[in-house]
Amino acid sequence: MNDMKQNYSPEPIDLSAVELPESLAEVSERIARNVHDTWAKSRMEEGWTYGAERNDKEKKHPCLIPYEELPETEKEYDRNTAASTIKMLRYLGYRIEKEGDL
Repeated sequence: MNDMKQNYSPEPIDLSAVELPESLAEVSERIARNVHDTWAKSRMEEGWTYGAERNDKEKKHPCLIPYEELPETEKEYDRNTAASTIKMLRYLGYRIEKEGDL
C-alpha cells in the first residue's frame, strides 16, 4: 500500500476547454459558499474553532468565519472547486437547468 501512496500521480481531466456559461455564474458562487459552509461545519463538529492563525494541535483555524468575510484567496479556492465541478458535469454531457424559483 505504501508503494501506491508514494507513486500516486494525480491526473485530473483537463477541463480548460469547457466553457462555464454566464448563466451558471450565480449558481457557481452559491456552490462555492456551500463548499465553505460544509467544510466549516465539518471542522466545527470535529471540535475546531476560530483562531487568528491555524493551529492543528489546538484545532484553531482562521477560515472558520462566514464566506463573505473570507479573504479573496480563500474564496477563489472554493470558487475553483465549484467551477471545476460544474465543468466536469458539462464535460460528462450533463445539462444544468433551473426548474423554478427556489
